[in-house]
Amino acid sequence: MGGLSMFANLGILGRKPVAEEFHKFKLMEAKSKATNKMRAVVIKSYGGPEVLEVQEVEDPTVGDDEVLVQVEATALNRADTLQRKGLHPPPKGGSPYPGLECSGTIIAVGSKVQRWKIGDQVCALIGGGGYAERVAVPAGQIFPAPSGVSLKESASFPEVACTVWSTIHGGSSGIGTFAIQIAKYYGVRVFVTAGSDEKLAACKDLGADVCINYKSEDFVARVKEETGGKGLFSCLNTLKFSRAGVDVILDNVGGSYFQRNLDSLNFDGRLFTIGFQGGTKAELNIACLLAKRLTVQAAGLRNRSTENKAEIVREVEKHVWPAIEAGKVKPVVYKSFSFSEAVEAHRLMESSTHIGKILLTP
Repeated sequence: MGGLSMFANLGILGRKPVAEEFHKFKLMEAKSKATNKMRAVVIKSYGGPEVLEVQEVEDPTVGDDEVLVQVEATALNRADTLQRKGLHPPPKGGSPYPGLECSGTIIAVGSKVQRWKIGDQVCALIGGGGYAERVAVPAGQIFPAPSGVSLKESASFPEVACTVWSTIHGGSSGIGTFAIQIAKYYGVRVFVTAGSDEKLAACKDLGADVCINYKSEDFVARVKEETGGKGLFSCLNTLKFSRAGVDVILDNVGGSYFQRNLDSLNFDGRLFTIGFQGGTKAELNIACLLAKRLTVQAAGLRNRSTENKAEIVREVEKHVWPAIEAGKVKPVVYKSFSFSEAVEAHRLMESSTHIGKILLTP
Protein backbone atom coordinates (compact mmCIF):
# COMPACT_ATOMS: atom_id res chain seq x y z
CA MET A 1 0.00 0.00 0.00
CA GLY A 2 1.82 3.09 -1.22
CA GLY A 3 1.78 6.11 1.02
CA LEU A 4 0.61 4.11 4.04
CA SER A 5 2.13 3.28 7.38
CA MET A 6 1.15 -0.31 8.12
CA PHE A 7 0.97 -1.96 11.55
CA ALA A 8 3.35 0.25 13.52
CA ASN A 9 3.09 2.45 16.61
CA LEU A 10 1.16 -0.12 18.63
CA GLY A 11 2.43 1.09 21.99
CA ILE A 12 -0.86 2.55 23.26
CA LEU A 13 -4.14 0.86 22.40
CA GLY A 14 -6.21 1.84 25.42
CA ARG A 15 -8.75 -1.00 25.36
CA LYS A 16 -7.12 -4.37 24.64
CA PRO A 17 -3.72 -5.89 25.47
CA VAL A 18 -1.05 -4.81 23.00
CA ALA A 19 0.12 -8.37 22.31
CA GLU A 20 -3.42 -9.48 21.47
CA GLU A 21 -4.00 -6.54 19.12
CA PHE A 22 -0.60 -6.90 17.47
CA HIS A 23 -1.22 -10.59 16.81
CA LYS A 24 -4.62 -9.81 15.34
CA PHE A 25 -3.24 -7.03 13.15
CA LYS A 26 -0.44 -9.25 11.86
CA LEU A 27 -2.98 -11.88 10.89
CA MET A 28 -5.07 -9.23 9.08
CA GLU A 29 -1.96 -7.92 7.38
CA ALA A 30 -1.01 -11.39 6.14
CA LYS A 31 -4.55 -12.05 4.95
CA SER A 32 -4.73 -8.69 3.18
CA LYS A 33 -1.42 -9.22 1.39
CA ALA A 34 -2.45 -12.72 0.34
CA THR A 35 -5.88 -11.87 -1.05
CA ASN A 36 -6.53 -8.08 -1.11
CA LYS A 37 -10.14 -9.12 -0.56
CA MET A 38 -12.76 -8.48 2.08
CA ARG A 39 -16.40 -9.30 2.78
CA ALA A 40 -19.09 -6.70 2.18
CA VAL A 41 -22.88 -6.52 2.00
CA VAL A 42 -23.60 -5.83 -1.67
CA ILE A 43 -26.78 -4.54 -3.32
CA LYS A 44 -27.22 -7.07 -6.16
CA SER A 45 -30.02 -5.07 -7.79
CA TYR A 46 -32.44 -2.40 -6.61
CA GLY A 47 -35.38 -3.66 -4.63
CA GLY A 48 -36.46 -5.06 -1.27
CA PRO A 49 -34.24 -6.34 1.54
CA GLU A 50 -33.73 -9.64 -0.28
CA VAL A 51 -31.38 -7.96 -2.79
CA LEU A 52 -28.68 -7.69 -0.09
CA GLU A 53 -25.97 -10.33 -0.23
CA VAL A 54 -22.57 -10.84 1.40
CA GLN A 55 -19.87 -11.11 -1.26
CA GLU A 56 -16.10 -11.05 -1.46
CA VAL A 57 -14.96 -7.71 -2.89
CA GLU A 58 -11.78 -5.72 -3.42
CA ASP A 59 -10.17 -3.93 -0.49
CA PRO A 60 -10.64 -0.13 -0.54
CA THR A 61 -7.88 2.13 -1.81
CA VAL A 62 -6.54 4.43 0.90
CA GLY A 63 -5.54 7.99 0.03
CA ASP A 64 -2.80 10.12 1.59
CA ASP A 65 -5.35 11.98 3.74
CA GLU A 66 -7.28 8.86 4.76
CA VAL A 67 -7.11 6.05 7.29
CA LEU A 68 -8.13 2.43 6.84
CA VAL A 69 -10.53 1.17 9.51
CA GLN A 70 -11.10 -2.49 10.34
CA VAL A 71 -14.83 -2.33 11.01
CA GLU A 72 -16.16 -3.49 14.35
CA ALA A 73 -19.75 -2.45 13.62
CA THR A 74 -21.89 -0.19 11.48
CA ALA A 75 -25.34 1.23 12.22
CA LEU A 76 -28.36 1.20 9.93
CA ASN A 77 -29.91 4.45 8.72
CA ARG A 78 -33.01 5.09 6.60
CA ALA A 79 -30.69 6.27 3.84
CA ASP A 80 -29.38 2.70 3.57
CA THR A 81 -32.84 1.42 2.65
CA LEU A 82 -33.21 4.21 0.08
CA GLN A 83 -29.85 3.33 -1.47
CA ARG A 84 -30.99 -0.30 -1.67
CA LYS A 85 -34.03 0.88 -3.65
CA GLY A 86 -31.93 3.02 -5.99
CA LEU A 87 -33.21 6.30 -4.54
CA HIS A 88 -30.11 7.54 -2.71
CA PRO A 89 -26.90 6.86 -4.66
CA PRO A 90 -23.49 7.24 -3.00
CA PRO A 91 -21.45 10.39 -3.72
CA LYS A 92 -19.28 10.33 -6.83
CA GLY A 93 -16.14 8.31 -6.18
CA GLY A 94 -17.53 6.94 -2.89
CA SER A 95 -17.91 3.37 -1.74
CA PRO A 96 -20.75 1.52 -3.49
CA TYR A 97 -21.69 -0.27 -0.27
CA PRO A 98 -24.23 1.10 2.22
CA GLY A 99 -23.31 2.27 5.69
CA LEU A 100 -22.96 5.92 6.77
CA GLU A 101 -21.18 5.37 10.08
CA CYS A 102 -18.93 2.78 11.66
CA SER A 103 -16.61 1.95 14.52
CA GLY A 104 -13.40 -0.02 14.48
CA THR A 105 -9.62 0.02 14.69
CA ILE A 106 -7.26 1.92 12.42
CA ILE A 107 -5.00 -0.53 10.58
CA ALA A 108 -3.34 1.85 8.11
CA VAL A 109 -2.79 5.60 7.80
CA GLY A 110 -2.09 7.78 4.80
CA SER A 111 1.23 9.62 4.52
CA LYS A 112 -0.36 13.03 5.29
CA VAL A 113 -2.35 11.90 8.33
CA GLN A 114 -1.01 13.37 11.57
CA ARG A 115 -3.53 12.97 14.37
CA TRP A 116 -4.34 9.27 14.01
CA LYS A 117 -2.13 6.22 14.31
CA ILE A 118 -2.44 2.49 13.76
CA GLY A 119 -4.17 0.81 16.67
CA ASP A 120 -6.42 3.77 17.52
CA GLN A 121 -9.97 2.70 18.29
CA VAL A 122 -12.34 5.09 16.55
CA CYS A 123 -15.76 5.72 15.08
CA ALA A 124 -16.41 7.59 11.87
CA LEU A 125 -18.87 9.55 9.75
CA ILE A 126 -18.64 8.09 6.24
CA GLY A 127 -20.29 8.58 2.87
CA GLY A 128 -20.73 4.82 2.47
CA GLY A 129 -18.88 1.57 2.96
CA GLY A 130 -19.82 0.74 6.54
CA TYR A 131 -21.31 -2.58 5.41
CA ALA A 132 -17.81 -3.93 4.74
CA GLU A 133 -14.97 -5.41 6.77
CA ARG A 134 -12.73 -2.43 5.99
CA VAL A 135 -13.41 1.13 4.93
CA ALA A 136 -11.20 4.07 3.92
CA VAL A 137 -12.18 7.25 5.78
CA PRO A 138 -10.97 10.86 5.40
CA ALA A 139 -8.95 11.61 8.52
CA GLY A 140 -11.11 14.63 9.34
CA GLN A 141 -14.22 12.46 9.69
CA ILE A 142 -12.81 10.30 12.47
CA PHE A 143 -13.81 10.50 16.13
CA PRO A 144 -11.94 8.85 19.00
CA ALA A 145 -14.11 6.03 20.36
CA PRO A 146 -15.73 7.62 23.44
CA SER A 147 -14.62 6.28 26.79
CA GLY A 148 -17.25 4.40 28.77
CA VAL A 149 -18.89 3.04 25.61
CA SER A 150 -18.04 -0.26 23.92
CA LEU A 151 -16.32 -0.01 20.56
CA LYS A 152 -19.26 -1.83 18.97
CA GLU A 153 -21.90 0.53 20.40
CA SER A 154 -19.90 3.63 19.50
CA ALA A 155 -20.93 2.93 15.88
CA SER A 156 -24.38 4.24 16.84
CA PHE A 157 -23.22 7.84 17.36
CA PRO A 158 -21.52 9.52 14.33
CA GLU A 159 -24.40 9.95 11.89
CA VAL A 160 -27.04 10.90 14.44
CA ALA A 161 -24.73 13.22 16.37
CA CYS A 162 -23.63 15.07 13.24
CA THR A 163 -27.17 15.27 11.85
CA VAL A 164 -28.63 16.64 15.07
CA TRP A 165 -25.78 19.06 15.70
CA SER A 166 -25.71 20.46 12.17
CA THR A 167 -29.44 21.26 12.27
CA ILE A 168 -38.49 15.48 17.72
CA HIS A 169 -41.09 13.77 15.32
CA GLY A 170 -39.88 10.18 15.27
CA GLY A 171 -38.71 10.48 18.86
CA SER A 172 -38.09 6.74 19.19
CA SER A 173 -35.90 6.45 16.10
CA GLY A 174 -32.11 6.38 16.29
CA ILE A 175 -32.02 10.11 15.53
CA GLY A 176 -34.76 10.83 18.04
CA THR A 177 -33.31 8.90 20.98
CA PHE A 178 -30.01 10.75 20.56
CA ALA A 179 -31.67 14.14 20.05
CA ILE A 180 -33.69 13.78 23.25
CA GLN A 181 -30.58 13.13 25.31
CA ILE A 182 -28.36 15.85 23.89
CA ALA A 183 -31.20 18.40 24.06
CA LYS A 184 -31.78 17.61 27.74
CA TYR A 185 -28.03 17.87 28.36
CA TYR A 186 -28.26 21.46 27.15
CA GLY A 187 -31.40 22.22 29.15
CA VAL A 188 -33.98 22.19 26.34
CA ARG A 189 -37.64 21.28 26.86
CA VAL A 190 -38.28 18.34 24.53
CA PHE A 191 -41.48 17.30 22.77
CA VAL A 192 -41.62 13.98 20.90
CA THR A 193 -44.16 12.11 18.82
CA ALA A 194 -44.31 8.34 18.42
CA GLY A 195 -46.90 5.77 17.42
CA SER A 196 -47.08 3.48 20.45
CA ASP A 197 -47.17 3.68 24.23
CA GLU A 198 -44.04 1.52 24.38
CA LYS A 199 -42.09 3.99 22.26
CA LEU A 200 -43.41 6.96 24.22
CA ALA A 201 -42.36 5.30 27.49
CA ALA A 202 -38.86 4.82 26.09
CA CYS A 203 -38.71 8.49 25.11
CA LYS A 204 -39.91 9.51 28.57
CA ASP A 205 -37.18 7.38 30.17
CA LEU A 206 -34.60 9.21 28.04
CA GLY A 207 -35.82 12.56 29.36
CA ALA A 208 -38.52 13.79 26.95
CA ASP A 209 -40.86 16.27 28.66
CA VAL A 210 -43.96 15.93 26.48
CA CYS A 211 -44.71 12.64 24.71
CA ILE A 212 -47.49 12.60 22.10
CA ASN A 213 -49.04 9.56 20.44
CA TYR A 214 -49.64 10.83 16.91
CA LYS A 215 -52.09 7.97 16.23
CA SER A 216 -54.51 9.00 18.97
CA GLU A 217 -53.76 12.69 19.52
CA ASP A 218 -53.60 15.84 17.42
CA PHE A 219 -49.98 16.81 18.04
CA VAL A 220 -50.53 20.38 16.83
CA ALA A 221 -53.26 20.97 19.41
CA ARG A 222 -51.19 19.33 22.15
CA VAL A 223 -48.15 21.46 21.34
CA LYS A 224 -50.24 24.63 21.49
CA GLU A 225 -51.78 23.53 24.79
CA GLU A 226 -48.41 22.70 26.34
CA THR A 227 -46.84 25.98 25.23
CA GLY A 228 -49.57 28.27 26.49
CA GLY A 229 -51.76 28.72 23.42
CA LYS A 230 -55.16 30.20 24.33
CA GLY A 231 -56.71 28.86 21.17
CA LEU A 232 -55.54 26.93 18.15
CA PHE A 233 -55.24 29.04 15.02
CA SER A 234 -54.32 27.04 11.95
CA CYS A 235 -52.09 28.58 9.33
CA LEU A 236 -54.37 27.06 6.73
CA ASN A 237 -57.51 28.95 7.69
CA THR A 238 -56.63 32.30 9.20
CA LEU A 239 -53.99 34.98 9.39
CA LYS A 240 -54.42 35.23 13.16
CA PHE A 241 -51.86 33.22 15.08
CA SER A 242 -51.43 32.42 18.75
CA ARG A 243 -48.00 33.08 20.21
CA ALA A 244 -47.50 29.47 21.14
CA GLY A 245 -45.59 26.57 19.72
CA VAL A 246 -42.13 25.09 19.74
CA ASP A 247 -39.00 26.81 18.50
CA VAL A 248 -37.37 23.96 16.54
CA ILE A 249 -38.71 20.78 14.93
CA LEU A 250 -36.45 18.00 13.68
CA ASP A 251 -38.66 15.96 11.35
CA ASN A 252 -38.07 12.71 9.47
CA VAL A 253 -41.68 12.25 8.27
CA GLY A 254 -41.89 14.90 5.58
CA GLY A 255 -44.86 15.39 3.27
CA SER A 256 -47.85 14.41 5.37
CA TYR A 257 -46.58 16.40 8.38
CA PHE A 258 -45.24 19.47 6.58
CA GLN A 259 -48.10 21.93 7.12
CA ARG A 260 -48.84 20.57 10.60
CA ASN A 261 -45.21 21.13 11.52
CA LEU A 262 -45.51 24.76 10.47
CA ASP A 263 -48.69 25.08 12.53
CA SER A 264 -46.76 23.75 15.55
CA LEU A 265 -43.95 26.30 15.37
CA ASN A 266 -43.80 29.51 17.34
CA PHE A 267 -42.86 32.84 15.76
CA ASP A 268 -39.34 32.70 14.28
CA GLY A 269 -39.46 28.89 14.55
CA ARG A 270 -37.30 26.56 12.48
CA LEU A 271 -38.23 23.30 10.78
CA PHE A 272 -35.39 20.94 9.90
CA THR A 273 -36.40 18.21 7.47
CA ILE A 274 -34.16 15.12 7.61
CA GLY A 275 -36.40 12.52 5.94
CA PHE A 276 -39.60 11.87 4.07
CA GLN A 277 -41.16 8.67 5.41
CA GLY A 278 -44.56 10.35 5.04
CA GLY A 279 -44.04 11.36 1.42
CA THR A 280 -42.03 13.76 -0.70
CA LYS A 281 -44.79 16.20 -1.69
CA ALA A 282 -46.79 18.65 0.40
CA GLU A 283 -49.04 21.68 -0.02
CA LEU A 284 -47.74 24.87 1.57
CA ASN A 285 -49.64 27.94 2.72
CA ILE A 286 -46.97 30.60 2.23
CA ALA A 287 -48.87 33.03 4.45
CA CYS A 288 -47.88 30.87 7.41
CA LEU A 289 -44.18 31.29 6.64
CA LEU A 290 -44.50 35.04 6.25
CA ALA A 291 -46.73 35.76 9.21
CA LYS A 292 -44.67 33.74 11.70
CA ARG A 293 -41.27 34.39 10.04
CA LEU A 294 -40.57 30.65 9.83
CA THR A 295 -37.46 28.98 8.44
CA VAL A 296 -37.54 25.62 6.65
CA GLN A 297 -34.23 23.90 6.05
CA ALA A 298 -33.07 20.48 4.91
CA ALA A 299 -30.36 18.80 6.96
CA GLY A 300 -28.44 16.13 5.07
CA LEU A 301 -24.86 14.96 5.50
CA ARG A 302 -23.94 12.48 2.79
CA ASN A 303 -23.33 14.87 -0.09
CA ARG A 304 -21.56 17.58 1.89
CA SER A 305 -17.93 18.24 1.07
CA THR A 306 -15.16 16.48 2.95
CA GLU A 307 -14.12 19.82 4.42
CA ASN A 308 -17.64 20.59 5.65
CA LYS A 309 -18.01 17.14 7.20
CA ALA A 310 -14.67 17.54 8.97
CA GLU A 311 -15.84 20.87 10.42
CA ILE A 312 -19.05 19.27 11.71
CA VAL A 313 -17.13 16.34 13.19
CA ARG A 314 -14.80 18.65 15.13
CA GLU A 315 -17.78 20.63 16.47
CA VAL A 316 -19.51 17.41 17.55
CA GLU A 317 -16.35 16.14 19.22
CA LYS A 318 -16.05 19.42 21.10
CA HIS A 319 -19.67 19.85 22.18
CA VAL A 320 -21.23 16.36 22.18
CA TRP A 321 -18.44 13.91 23.03
CA PRO A 322 -18.06 15.27 26.61
CA ALA A 323 -21.76 14.49 27.22
CA ILE A 324 -21.27 10.92 25.95
CA GLU A 325 -18.13 10.34 28.01
CA ALA A 326 -19.88 11.74 31.10
CA GLY A 327 -22.68 9.21 30.62
CA LYS A 328 -25.28 11.91 29.97
CA VAL A 329 -25.87 10.65 26.43
CA LYS A 330 -25.93 6.87 26.10
CA PRO A 331 -26.11 4.55 23.11
CA VAL A 332 -29.61 3.21 22.54
CA VAL A 333 -29.14 -0.01 20.58
CA TYR A 334 -32.23 -2.08 19.84
CA LYS A 335 -30.63 -5.09 18.18
CA SER A 336 -27.43 -6.24 16.52
CA PHE A 337 -27.18 -8.43 13.41
CA SER A 338 -24.27 -9.99 11.53
CA PHE A 339 -23.55 -9.08 7.89
CA SER A 340 -25.16 -12.38 6.88
CA GLU A 341 -28.38 -11.18 8.54
CA ALA A 342 -28.50 -7.84 6.71
CA VAL A 343 -31.81 -8.79 5.05
CA GLU A 344 -33.46 -9.27 8.45
CA ALA A 345 -31.90 -6.03 9.73
CA HIS A 346 -33.39 -4.03 6.85
CA ARG A 347 -36.79 -5.64 7.37
CA LEU A 348 -36.69 -4.58 11.00
CA MET A 349 -35.69 -1.04 10.03
CA GLU A 350 -38.58 -0.74 7.58
CA SER A 351 -41.08 -2.16 10.09
CA SER A 352 -40.41 0.84 12.36
CA THR A 353 -40.99 -1.37 15.42
CA HIS A 354 -37.52 -0.75 16.81
CA ILE A 355 -36.54 1.79 19.47
CA GLY A 356 -33.05 3.19 18.91
CA LYS A 357 -30.31 2.00 16.59
CA ILE A 358 -29.82 -1.26 14.70
CA LEU A 359 -26.23 -2.48 14.34
CA LEU A 360 -24.51 -4.73 11.79
CA THR A 361 -21.24 -6.54 12.49
CA PRO A 362 -18.87 -8.36 10.11
